[in-house]
Amino acid sequence: MAQGQARVWYQSFVHPVEQAPYIERLQAQLDRVAGPGIRFEVHGLDPPDRSFHPLTEFRCAAQIIRHALDAGKAGYDAFVIGHFQEPGLLEIRSSLDIPVIALGEANLLTALTMGYRVGLVTIDPIFIPWHDRQVRLHGLGERVVGTTALKMNLPAFMKAFTDEEAYATVRAQFVAQVRPLIDKGAEVIIPAGGLPMLLFARESPFIIDGAPVLNGIAVVAKATEMALALRSITNVVVSRRSTYAKAPPEAVAQFCERLQ
Repeated sequence: MAQGQARVWYQSFVHPVEQAPYIERLQAQLDRVAGPGIRFEVHGLDPPDRSFHPLTEFRCAAQIIRHALDAGKAGYDAFVIGHFQEPGLLEIRSSLDIPVIALGEANLLTALTMGYRVGLVTIDPIFIPWHDRQVRLHGLGERVVGTTALKMNLPAFMKAFTDEEAYATVRAQFVAQVRPLIDKGAEVIIPAGGLPMLLFARESPFIIDGAPVLNGIAVVAKATEMALALRSITNVVVSRRSTYAKAPPEAVAQFCERLQ
């Protein structure tokens, strides 16, 4: 860890210029929740995750893997995949020797410490099967009751950050999607996306029919801080036994060459 202050590369999936107001709000939120000696630096993506589709997630994964490699070379102390779907997580953890924290994984694991069953509300129906696979991949299928979805109009959603009437509309839509999950036994709700996480961070606490809604940005920030603290104590970041076996230098070099 760098002396004095740990630098964390926080990789958002929105455009650094087109969605600059969102990135500024995200940076401000991270600044508010960061502990002493931790500096989160938000980076955007160009082109961003604009078309909701697995092919787009695949393209974004390739981009952020390269960004993660750049972060490692630049001396960052940790890397955050600030996108709930966490594409590229396996490849990035297998390539970096610094903590790699994923927005989806961190929130799922934290939610399970707060209640036995969890429900997800995603930003578009297309992501429902993606989250179902994601939950199974993390081995959490028995404790996640399911995923419901908003149908996000991005301009209207962005308006909700500054317009109270627009906020009330989005909040009501979110609550309507939460209720079926609670009926199925969910005790904790995760907004499955950085956009709704940041929007609802204003409510402290945000509780629907007794079920807390996670402040996912705060969760991933504190998960990052814990990973950094544990590294300083144990000198261990990740197991290289099997799943996250270290990528050989030639594999990294070939990957970077193809992205030139």
